[in-house]
Amino acid sequence: MARIKPQALLQQSKKKKAPRSISIPTIALYSVVTVVMVFFLFATYRHWSQRSIIPIEEGTSNFQIEEDFSDSKKTDIPRYAVFNTSKGLITVELYKEGSPEVVDEFIDACQKGHFKGMLFQRVVKHFVIQGGDSDNHAVIEDWTSREKHYNQLEKRLKHEAFMLGTSNTKHEKEGFDIFITTAPIPDLNAKLNVFGRVIKGEDIVQEIEEVDTDEHYRPKSRIGIIDVTLKQKI
Repeated sequence: MARIKPQALLQQSKKKKAPRSISIPTIALYSVVTVVMVFFLFATYRHWSQRSIIPIEEGTSNFQIEEDFSDSKKTDIPRYAVFNTSKGLITVELYKEGSPEVVDEFIDACQKGHFKGMLFQRVVKHFVIQGGDSDNHAVIEDWTSREKHYNQLEKRLKHEAFMLGTSNTKHEKEGFDIFITTAPIPDLNAKLNVFGRVIKGEDIVQEIEEVDTDEHYRPKSRIGIIDVTLKQKI
């Protein structure tokens, strides 16, 4: 039997102990697997974290939408009316909170064009001007017949001038009339449904009340409303 030389045994021992080398394709495969696992874990974490936030965001969004819708409904209601008369513009603030039904009726009449071309039928100097076709001659006579007694009434019973109102009687179809006071009237609420106040154009109201009238307080010259514009802001 042939003897193995010591040098050959040493070389064989070194070959057995030497670690195996890892090939480049194997390293690339491990790298790809690692990247895929990390990406999968990150995507899973992000998915579940977003699902936990969605209900809160949706709830907040719905609340904001409902709130915005409610605010839009409020802002849709006109707060002002601008009367374009043959003498000039008269701006009125509408009392929606105090007279909601009358204001709604007035707005509806404006949208239907009821006030276009409406004449001021009666003008009582230092008291009131009236526009519309309804017969309120008795009301005018009642106010003017007691003119001498107004100065003796308590001030707390008086109402301010430049108030916008309509008759207390139920309005028939196309029968919405308007009154604008030009002086404090003691029992105004007993005569009219007050639903607004002139905030601009008082000089125009005073100019209208200065026109010449006959014995029934009817203007001798035609004077009236050209149209009415509803506004939310002025």
